[in-house]
Amino acid sequence: MESESSKREMKQCKITIFVKNLSLRIRREANESYFHLTTTFILSLWMVLFVVILVFFFHYHKKKYIISKDSNYFSQLNAFQDSFPLSSNLLPFNISNRRSMQRCREAPKELWHSMSDKELFWQVSRVPDFHKCQYNRTPKVAFMFLTRGRLPLAPLWERFFKGYEGLYSIYLHTSPEFIHEPPESSVFYKRRIPSKPVEWGKNTMIDAERRLLANALLDVSNERFVLLSETCIPLFNFTTVYNYLVHSKYSFLSSFDDPRKTGRGRYNKRMWPIVSLSDWRKGSQWFEVHRKLALEIVSDETYYPIFKEHCRPPCYMDEHYLVTLVTKISPDMTSNSSITWVDWSRGGPHPTMFVRNDISEALFNRIKHGFNCIYNDRISSVCFLFARKFHPSTLEPLLRMAQDLLGF
Repeated sequence: MESESSKREMKQCKITIFVKNLSLRIRREANESYFHLTTTFILSLWMVLFVVILVFFFHYHKKKYIISKDSNYFSQLNAFQDSFPLSSNLLPFNISNRRSMQRCREAPKELWHSMSDKELFWQVSRVPDFHKCQYNRTPKVAFMFLTRGRLPLAPLWERFFKGYEGLYSIYLHTSPEFIHEPPESSVFYKRRIPSKPVEWGKNTMIDAERRLLANALLDVSNERFVLLSETCIPLFNFTTVYNYLVHSKYSFLSSFDDPRKTGRGRYNKRMWPIVSLSDWRKGSQWFEVHRKLALEIVSDETYYPIFKEHCRPPCYMDEHYLVTLVTKISPDMTSNSSITWVDWSRGGPHPTMFVRNDISEALFNRIKHGFNCIYNDRISSVCFLFARKFHPSTLEPLLRMAQDLLGF
């Protein structure tokens, strides 16, 4: 009996030991499994983070490559001897600027709106200072077309812009009754802004220019603003134009003191003392300005009412308002030259209109390389980036010769 009792106790003891060992083994395996799961999860997170950083790095350097592509074209630009960084004075991210940064990155998705000009200008005043938005920000050039309707040279511009998305913005101010919309594949698709009637030589022309500037200023990435017409063409490829503008210290407005009847003779003494005869300037309507000056133009409430009241035909606001305004408020902001070439050699109130038979290599060599000017305080042989006036009949020869004549 004692032997059987002893055997039972030993058996129970073995079972107890087996259960304890089994329990320990299960716990150990559970712990090891949890450790493996945790390690796998952490490694997966690191892999995802690495891929995101890699994609961001690739995208950033791809954009830099696009901007620097065709750098051989810069052998023509003897003012561009120094290397240019994409964006200088980048500000480190500050958590206190998070809301401002959010607004910095939000360009209007739709250009069409119901705001009046007054409401639009007020909205522009609320856009953050672009200096606070330079964190990971690539500056863009705003191409502002002031036109009656269709752009007859649009196919040439389509070729000019192709491949450079994210480096430019397009804005169209047309006659209000013009409602044609180009194909969805076009760079001009849904780029019309709310417009009003424009009369040549009157204040409505300046209203249209300020309206274009204001709409473009809503996108904080737009840093340079160039005014163009339906008869304008680019003289160089996109990378040349982009770098020339983005890296310029100055805006481009042609301004001079004209002592003739068509200059000082248009001055109205009722403008004094806000605008004096010594302030009075004449210049080209087709300008290019940097963001700071564009904001000054849109926010002007001192000089615009004076011109609107006292500069009427034969005083033409588009020839006098902007250049006089800049002379008054910021004469050091401009190079005092235009980057849009026109031919006034035939005389008359309007420049030469070029037609199909005028398109030749000799013409473009004269325009592109026949002048010297100052670019960033240095002498340059590249003075004009655009030219006008080109008739619709020039489209076919321009497209055929663009690669050789214009570089795109």
